[in-house]
Amino acid sequence: MAQKRRLYLICYDISENPKRLTRVARYLGKFAFRVQYSVFIGAFFEHSLEGVLRGLEDIIDPHKDDVRCYPLPEQVDDVVLLGKQIFPEDILLIQNGRNILRLGERAPQMAPEEDLSSQESLFLT
Repeated sequence: MAQKRRLYLICYDISENPKRLTRVARYLGKFAFRVQYSVFIGAFFEHSLEGVLRGLEDIIDPHKDDVRCYPLPEQVDDVVLLGKQIFPEDILLIQNGRNILRLGERAPQMAPEEDLSSQESLFLT
């Protein structure tokens, strides 16, 4: 069976250490898109996600910090956005021909053979 990418929401709360906070944000920025200050969204194969999470384990303090990773459903029908959004309505993040910032639309369908390095994303206004 071919492997398939899945969207994940990764969020964190880093306690009392600005350097560690910066390291976590920079690290996640290599693999995912920041959608809020401490919230990232990324598309990963299962083995790739495991590698990213292992890398986070090397950065965080497991006794003080909180990192969570949630799989997102392949299709999200009801999304509620409240308050000021980080990206204005006229900003699109296009990945494989789909706007991944608007999860109310179908989540991106990605070919199983693609890897993260071959994926191209564009910000369009």
